[in-house]
Amino acid sequence: MRIFDVAVLAAVLLLPGCGAKAPECASRADRIMAELQDNSSEKVFVVSHRGDWRNYPENSIPAIESVIRMGVDIVEMDVRMTEDSVLVLCHDRTVDRCTDGSGPVDSYTYGELMQLRLKRAHGVVTDSMHICSLREALECCRDRIVVNVDKGYEYYDMVLAVAEEAGVADQILIKGKKPVEDVAARMAAHEENLMYMPIIDILKPEGKALLDEYMSGEASMPVAFELCWSRMTPEVEDAMEKIVHSGSRLWVNTIWGSLCGYLDDDAALACGNPAEIYDQVIALGATMIQTDRPEMLLGYLRSKGLHE
Repeated sequence: MRIFDVAVLAAVLLLPGCGAKAPECASRADRIMAELQDNSSEKVFVVSHRGDWRNYPENSIPAIESVIRMGVDIVEMDVRMTEDSVLVLCHDRTVDRCTDGSGPVDSYTYGELMQLRLKRAHGVVTDSMHICSLREALECCRDRIVVNVDKGYEYYDMVLAVAEEAGVADQILIKGKKPVEDVAARMAAHEENLMYMPIIDILKPEGKALLDEYMSGEASMPVAFELCWSRMTPEVEDAMEKIVHSGSRLWVNTIWGSLCGYLDDDAALACGNPAEIYDQVIALGATMIQTDRPEMLLGYLRSKGLHE
């Protein structure tokens, strides 16, 4: 008996909406989702970390709008909960770094958070930008871009409910480090589910064990694995090979060197020729790249014919 029943298997493995090679999808988000399923596609998908945070406050509506205009495929956003149980976008446990306020997010009501002003990356407070709710962000993304929800698995039921109400449940990928049985049990409680992606810290025992769970045949394969590593080892190479050969996509984070063996965005910028770094990332089998420099990565990929 496999851990996943048929309904849960479909929820974890399949991308809802368009078929794998659907020629005509109703929206840009549908087309991205369909191509994610298409194993024959040579496209490399660009994931923008917290939106365009170099030019706008991170996790803000303007940051999301900016990456949509660029042509980014997936926007990553971080979820927290307020004191009155509203899901909002904020990476940190507190509002100190990103707003003109202080204290934990969950010590504020949503109305109180709306009185705070977001800061730009260099710490300057904006005149009118504020933390947005998950609902507001998802409504902005509807039909336009795929969404990756980080730090949201513990609120899975609420995220799913908000996504369904906003009409975007079929364009969301949520991720976490939970055991296979935990994910299966949570998803079994719902008729429809969000896509789930495991985060694999492959150089840690728990990360290797989690990958082994999926590779054991006891669970269906997810659309992608987010693989994190600080240095290249035979164990890392083996994990990449297993993921690529499984039919799942390999997601690599080039946002920080410690997550990608130092084949990161800043190294690509510093060397003066992004191809010197990104060619190595692509050679590893990565077809989903989370970046802090989406314009630079898009330019590289388009020059290689790997992104429309």
